[in-house]
Amino acid sequence: MKKAICSFIYHKLLGWKSVVNVEDFDKQIICAAPHTSNWDFIIGKLFYASIGRETGFMMKKEWFFFPLGSILKGMGGIPVDRGRKNSMVEQVADIIESSQKFSLAITPEATRSRNPNWKKGFYYIALKANIPIVLVAIDYPTKTITAEKVVIPSGDIEKDMREIKLYYNQFKGKNPENFATGL
Repeated sequence: MKKAICSFIYHKLLGWKSVVNVEDFDKQIICAAPHTSNWDFIIGKLFYASIGRETGFMMKKEWFFFPLGSILKGMGGIPVDRGRKNSMVEQVADIIESSQKFSLAITPEATRSRNPNWKKGFYYIALKANIPIVLVAIDYPTKTITAEKVVIPSGDIEKDMREIKLYYNQFKGKNPENFATGL
């Protein structure tokens, strides 16, 4: 029922398309970019539900106020305190290890503003947990969300991040001036 409703909204009402050529791994990190608008979250959640998959997401803790916080947590939201230095990588890797299924979407830019210095936590989580990174790209000009590439972290972060950023250079966010890969 949820899949059918989300698919109707995503495809029929909003006119978006999906290109999905990657398997639904039992455990995975989803790298989602470009992230230039709050609409990315809504369209992304509709996309993922429309293909019959579930994923959690991380969002700054300021969004988790009553009653929105309860709704976000119910949708798989994990509040993140970006001002506190803590080992989020270790915490998430421990959760992954103890889980049968785990899927977490992370926007590497960590902001909707232009940021060529992407956060690397998603990479380190996948590396530590020994799980794949699924690259999911949103392209507003074509109204398409694509999931066609998987990166297995090699430990050579410079090489792997370059491959990831090169992949995303072909996509345009809602506000393309706010997206930068730094390449």
